[in-house]
Amino acid sequence: MHLHPDWRMFDVRTAPLGDMYTLYRQLHAFALDACGESCGRSRMRKSPANRCRDIERQAGYLQPEHCAPPPTLPHSDTMWFIRDCCGIVCGVITWCLVFYAEFVVLFVVLLPAKNLLYSLFNGALFSVLAFLALASHARAMCTDPGAVPKGNATKEFIESLQLKPGQVVYKCPKCCSIKPDRAHHCSVCKRCIKKMDHHCPWVNNCVGEKNQKFFVLFTMYIALISLHALVMVAFHFIFCFESDWTKCSTFSPPATVILLILLCFEGLLFLIFTSVMFGTQVHSICADETGIEQLKKEERRWAKRTKWMNMRVVFGHPFSIAWLSPFATPDHGKADYYQYVV
Repeated sequence: MHLHPDWRMFDVRTAPLGDMYTLYRQLHAFALDACGESCGRSRMRKSPANRCRDIERQAGYLQPEHCAPPPTLPHSDTMWFIRDCCGIVCGVITWCLVFYAEFVVLFVVLLPAKNLLYSLFNGALFSVLAFLALASHARAMCTDPGAVPKGNATKEFIESLQLKPGQVVYKCPKCCSIKPDRAHHCSVCKRCIKKMDHHCPWVNNCVGEKNQKFFVLFTMYIALISLHALVMVAFHFIFCFESDWTKCSTFSPPATVILLILLCFEGLLFLIFTSVMFGTQVHSICADETGIEQLKKEERRWAKRTKWMNMRVVFGHPFSIAWLSPFATPDHGKADYYQYVV
């Protein structure tokens, strides 16, 4: 790459506009070449976007011969699951805690209650919310969050983008893929994820473009059953203090107290945690800015939409009761090639 021979003596105040534009294009292309050569070095990690500009108009910059051919895309009904020991353990603990809360609520709090209607209503409500929470957790864990195909940094794919002069695409050196705009690499999933918010060990998956709805529902339903459990435990304590402890539970008084205290601790802890996560996720959706983008303070390059439109993008069009269902998959549309070009 060669610059204008007299660029050091270039006078901006007297130069014609044509020459100024030519110098700008040369400096721009020279900066891109320098960035491509230094991609992967430590100083590049200081960039807010943490990306490397690997090519401009030509496929050769990406060195596609270093990338293995892209694997065959799995069928849409193939289950997504991350084989991470920490995430699997956290997921099992989550289910065990929900089952523990269900056991204490039904057999310690509601079964000894004198009011049958009170027991039936609260038991059915708590069970339905717990079921929706576990279903949302399963969908968030087993749904592809928006992974970019590995190894698609091939010459054929790059040429199919039909890049125009000045357009730039990004390559992830870790999974050898062309990264769409707003995609980030997850070291646990070992994939680039579209609109990645964060990796959550409690769902053993990334929270991204395609499963953010299920994660939001999971935090909401866990917060609701935690609040519901705390309210029922408080009423049960009042009932036990006013009557004989041997009559307010089928378990012994010490066992009853221990079970209720553990449920209170669990409910309070998860109520605070999931409420904060739910509020953070809703704010992130309305602002159309992921957690990673907020943390890295990345420059906003995408079109601004209304808060209501951002909610519809995540939960589906149009607004309906399906927004609250973990069994309804929102329609995100098909990925467009323009997402790869900046």
